[in-house]
Amino acid sequence: MKLAEYCNSSPTYIGEIEVGKKFPSIDMIEKISAILKIKPYHFFIDRTEQNDDINTENTYPKLPRSMQNEIRKGLNFSIDELIRETLEKY
Repeated sequence: MKLAEYCNSSPTYIGEIEVGKKFPSIDMIEKISAILKIKPYHFFIDRTEQNDDINTENTYPKLPRSMQNEIRKGLNFSIDELIRETLEKY
C-alpha cells in the first residue's frame, strides 16, 4: 500500500502489476525502481538461475515477446553501429 502511495497510484494497480495482470509504463517502472532504490533493469532479470551468470535469453522474461524482440533488435542495431564507427576510426 505504501508503494502505491509513493507512486501516486492505486494499491489495486500496483497489485495487478505484482501478479502480472498489468504491465507498467516506463514512467511507472522508473518511479518504482527509484522508490525501491534499484536499477529498472532488475525487474527484467530472471533470478531463478542458481549461479550469478545472467542468461541473455532470459534477461527480459516478464516482458511481452514483442517487446523482448524490439529490445534485442535495438541492442543489435546499437552494437552494429558501435562496431562500424570503431572500424571506421582504425
